[in-house]
Amino acid sequence: MNKNDPDGRLARIKDKLRAFVSARDWAQYHSPKNLVMALTGEVGELSEKFQWLTESQAESLTQQQFEGVRDEVADVQIYLLLLADRLDIDLLDAVDRKIAKNEIKYPSAE
Repeated sequence: MNKNDPDGRLARIKDKLRAFVSARDWAQYHSPKNLVMALTGEVGELSEKFQWLTESQAESLTQQQFEGVRDEVADVQIYLLLLADRLDIDLLDAVDRKIAKNEIKYPSAE
């Protein structure tokens, strides 16, 4: 059990993604380079959802806009998980480590 994923939800999602990719024989296309390219594309699609919105509109999305944003956030997360899995990076541990580095690099103003 991963201390950062005590209920195992992230591990179950990764297993589900692995099965999805395997059933379609897509692993052959999932080189780190290709996954980064796909991730970049999905981030672009997420950006498009906000491209012409005002700050106020971006803070109060319609239900349809919210659902589109949610789907694109999910796509970004999926490709990030696939990339981390391909490179054997424990994503939650990497996030913890990066936050610790940022706390040192950017100390609190308090």
